[in-house]
Amino acid sequence: MQSFQDISLIFEEHLKSFVPFPAHQENLYEPCRYLLEAGGKRIRPALCLMAAEMFGGINKDVFHAAMAVELFHNFTLIHDDIMDKAPLRRGKPTVHAKYGLTTGILSGDIMGIYSYQCLGQVSPQYLPGIFAIFNKTAIEVCEGQQWDMDFENQDEVSIHEYLKMIELKTSVLLAASLKMGAVLAGASEEDAHNLYEFGKHMGIAFQLQDDYLDTFGTEEKIGKKPGGDIRANKKTFLMLKSRELANENALVQMDVALEQDDDEKVENVRNLFLELNIDKHSKDIINQYSTESFNYLDKINLPEEKKVYLRSLAEWLLDRQY
Repeated sequence: MQSFQDISLIFEEHLKSFVPFPAHQENLYEPCRYLLEAGGKRIRPALCLMAAEMFGGINKDVFHAAMAVELFHNFTLIHDDIMDKAPLRRGKPTVHAKYGLTTGILSGDIMGIYSYQCLGQVSPQYLPGIFAIFNKTAIEVCEGQQWDMDFENQDEVSIHEYLKMIELKTSVLLAASLKMGAVLAGASEEDAHNLYEFGKHMGIAFQLQDDYLDTFGTEEKIGKKPGGDIRANKKTFLMLKSRELANENALVQMDVALEQDDDEKVENVRNLFLELNIDKHSKDIINQYSTESFNYLDKINLPEEKKVYLRSLAEWLLDRQY
């Protein structure tokens, strides 16, 4: 068994050698290479490879699936950045900011198409099942993104709706990466299901922790100025839970604080969160999903030594100083 760091390096070498984009039409393919070469943790393809290694070993089919997952993920990043009008990604100009909006749309499209081309190279006996997992996930990711955009203009959003949105937008691709790797290495249906649920619950906990750290983390620990979600009036778990718990007076204070400027706004909203114990409620729900995640990992019918690196990765992702 190999660690996440070792598996990531293996995939990075594979990515350098087998990026599928042709040499012609540089205006179309150069932005794709630019984004892939900008880095990233490669968590999703690494999960695919780690799952396969748990159940029998990494083979060429697993590399095809891992590449498909990484290309699909980067396709969503290009289009998400366009929808969010984001100027930076991984500390560099976003694709549409650097190359223009039209090129950004087309480059995202072509990267999504190449993800399916990579997946189509999987051995025929696995293709129907693998395509079923991938297609279901692709649809859910798009549904999650639409919900995220809908919430911006929706006055009332429930915590249940928010949790479902982050499940679809963020978690299911992590879960599908694990499941595809397991299936391609011969895992049983039950083990593949439990691994999927492990990844899904881990992903939800990870996003909830991101919400928490954006408000209560420090710039040194999260690598950016805290309070971005508050500045953008995002309907995160923290904001939704505060509105659920607040009395009429606290709701008025919250609305007033949200109309203030930048740092004053962040400080006052954060203080209201603390008065309502939102920090504790956030930690509780993070721990709830983390515990459920590890419970599914425990159910997988493998000796602990086969799970150790996946468990360590999850613990690292979910232990970021909150």
